[in-house]
Amino acid sequence: MPKLEEKITDQKALVKLCQKQQALGKKIVFTNGCFDILHAGHVRYLEEARNLGDILVVGLNSDSSVSRLKGASRPINTEQNRALVLAALCAVDYVCIFEEDTPLTLIKAILPDILVKGGDWQPHQIVGADIVLANNGKVHSLQFTDGLSTTSVIRKIEGKREF
Repeated sequence: MPKLEEKITDQKALVKLCQKQQALGKKIVFTNGCFDILHAGHVRYLEEARNLGDILVVGLNSDSSVSRLKGASRPINTEQNRALVLAALCAVDYVCIFEEDTPLTLIKAILPDILVKGGDWQPHQIVGADIVLANNGKVHSLQFTDGLSTTSVIRKIEGKREF
């Protein structure tokens, strides 16, 4: 098992790692997100994603990407801290930070066997689904757990809403 820091990698190294694993017959599962404040919904989701294949790769939105997508007050945690927390999870094999607003470039580079997003995404809405399907892969939209979101955690901390 790789050391924690070894699980956090760049795109170039990740491509080589994925190609090597696929050559050994391993199925690469890919998902992505901001994972700003890790909560039980994230953990359940990542466990379920990992169970779909052999290697789970998490594409992590960079700080600048999160700010563009979620607003100037986000992220709460830095990309390095978010990557370290994700890498500490047993379900996660590799974490790769990407700068773009979507992981399309990363998906094209690693060509995962299975592409996964949360249930708030329909399969046809998932970025990169067309690429994975064209490469004989599969696309899954996993069940979304209502009430478990980073936004709801932030609102609770601010005293604005209970879970």
